[in-house]
Amino acid sequence: MAFAPMEESIHPFSELFSQLGLPADETSIRAFIARHSPLPGDVRLEEAPFWTPAQAQLLREERIDDADWAVVVDQLNVALHATPAPQ
Repeated sequence: MAFAPMEESIHPFSELFSQLGLPADETSIRAFIARHSPLPGDVRLEEAPFWTPAQAQLLREERIDDADWAVVVDQLNVALHATPAPQ
């Protein structure tokens, strides 16, 4: 008996930024990440001081409740905790 693979819906950063009410073009996303990283290692993504309460709640809910969005939320978490490379 063969099983069909589950389709995964992968949302790009631009969709997440749109959901957060932030500019969603690549330049704006890169600028946002550069401006707000690195987050201290002990600060959870949704606890960062720059989110509005509604944004923090959205991130928290998407990470916990929705596997499709959890992937991109985790990617944003990694990006914001990373130390930017020197230019």
